[in-house]
Amino acid sequence: MSAHATRLTDRGVVEVSGPDAASFLQGLITNDVARVERGRAVYAALLTPQGKIIYDFFVVAAPEGGFWLDCVAVHAADLTSRLKKYKLRAKVTLADRSSELAVFSLSESPAVASAATFEDPRCRDLGLRAIIPANDVGYLQTKGFEQHDKAAYDTQRIALGVPDAATDIPPETLFPLDCNFEELHGVDFDKGCYIGQELTARMKHRATARRRMLPVEAASALPPPGTSLKIGNSDVGEMRGSVANRGIALVRLDRLGNAEEATADGRTVRIGRPPYPLSLGEQST
Repeated sequence: MSAHATRLTDRGVVEVSGPDAASFLQGLITNDVARVERGRAVYAALLTPQGKIIYDFFVVAAPEGGFWLDCVAVHAADLTSRLKKYKLRAKVTLADRSSELAVFSLSESPAVASAATFEDPRCRDLGLRAIIPANDVGYLQTKGFEQHDKAAYDTQRIALGVPDAATDIPPETLFPLDCNFEELHGVDFDKGCYIGQELTARMKHRATARRRMLPVEAASALPPPGTSLKIGNSDVGEMRGSVANRGIALVRLDRLGNAEEATADGRTVRIGRPPYPLSLGEQST
């Protein structure tokens, strides 16, 4: 099979550089920045003090030092501004570089020296990602990378039960454990303090997080985000993003039980399970 690449046009990049870049991020975000190295990224989020996700992103080692945050493009400017509020006296430089850098999903490494390439830390089946300077994007074509459609990437992501903040995680609304952060390696419970850490740890240890993101499918196009999922007259969750007849739903596992179907806006929706184990799945089903 030939190498292929999908440009993730809805992604942007925030650069965090300077001598204090690592310690600055370490005290703010849900994952351990010490795990980041060339070829290895971490998935993480910036939370409100009440523990709700503001924005999620990948923390990537930039080729010339510091870090690149691979985030939703429309969030990049605000994420940069929010991080600047925590800068204080830290020796850190923050910049939205979305216009200069492009994000790709790839079947294999592009071997571009100026790129930051890493395995998607959420799910190995999503393959590689790369952040490439916009001026070097044409190099992929010269190396024979076939361009794939983003809808195909999203269909695969949805089938794997991996939510995307652009469509599935509205800012300042959901807790990390609601969004499968534990299962998708987006939170480190041993790293120490960060904003929102206390409530996140409490939800983990008291097992009070009952909602999870699950893949769903219907015979026709799914209804829009926010549409209720019902079993009889009981609400069991709500739709999030979708591509045609496949989507992601936020579901109450304790209400779902062993059910495999629900209704949404009058249509039957089949509720699946992701290939990775859910931490409450054994207790709730």
